[in-house]
Amino acid sequence: MTRSPLTAGLGLKPQHYDEALHCSASGLWWEVHPENYLADGGPRLAWLEAIRARHPVALHGVSLSLAADAPPDAAHLARLAALARRVEPAIISEHLAWSTWRGQYLPDLLPFPRTHAALQRIADNIARTQDALQRPIAIENPTHYLHIDGHDWAETDFLAELVQRTGCALLLDVNNVYVSANNLGFDAQTYLNAFPLHAVAEIHLAGHHADPVHGNALLIDSHDAPIAPAVWALYAQVIARTGPVPTLIERDDHLPAFSELLAERELAHSTLASAPPQEATCS
Repeated sequence: MTRSPLTAGLGLKPQHYDEALHCSASGLWWEVHPENYLADGGPRLAWLEAIRARHPVALHGVSLSLAADAPPDAAHLARLAALARRVEPAIISEHLAWSTWRGQYLPDLLPFPRTHAALQRIADNIARTQDALQRPIAIENPTHYLHIDGHDWAETDFLAELVQRTGCALLLDVNNVYVSANNLGFDAQTYLNAFPLHAVAEIHLAGHHADPVHGNALLIDSHDAPIAPAVWALYAQVIARTGPVPTLIERDDHLPAFSELLAERELAHSTLASAPPQEATCS
């Protein structure tokens, strides 16, 4: 897969607008949730367009509900396509999850059994989305908090089959892998060894915290803390295999000073700068 010239990026937050607009760090890009910008005009969209005039932008959706038992909302897809035409994002991504049920919107990205029927349904929904956008999207591996029965597919095989059937790309969230491995009791490195890295168009890194009741037995993908050393170590191992892949630092709560986010972003940028220049063959 052709790699983007992007290196390490940050989530775009209103608190850091002026600093973000004028930051000139090499390879910097910004990611937003498109749901916050599905309007015909107004100050929020003007802000995004000003950022886009200076930096590449990616759209990371949270509401297409691709694993639901119904197609993505056609009106929502049309608005998303209009926004994509307007800002020309470098990458558009979504989650392997569902969040709607018979017209009700739920405030979470929910799991599902990876059955053969689910595979076909999600592949169809990805295809509908890509047809509407006239471009491939990247699908993110989920975070898991409990075991679900009824799987026909291992998650890495399920993702690889979606790539094969739809031509989509993948978004590898390394923190999701670490948190899920802790919560479900599997080995994170074994999971990454099986991951279809050839299809990864973007990587996410984020912080997590222990559940206040269950402690480290249940980690929460909270995006409210610095990236853990163990996640950095997994990331370095991935990049050693893939070569440079655009990498986003996610921070959605307990936002630190902009300089602290830039320092964390610089760690990812340095890792990418020292990576092999071309993608390695993934076993």
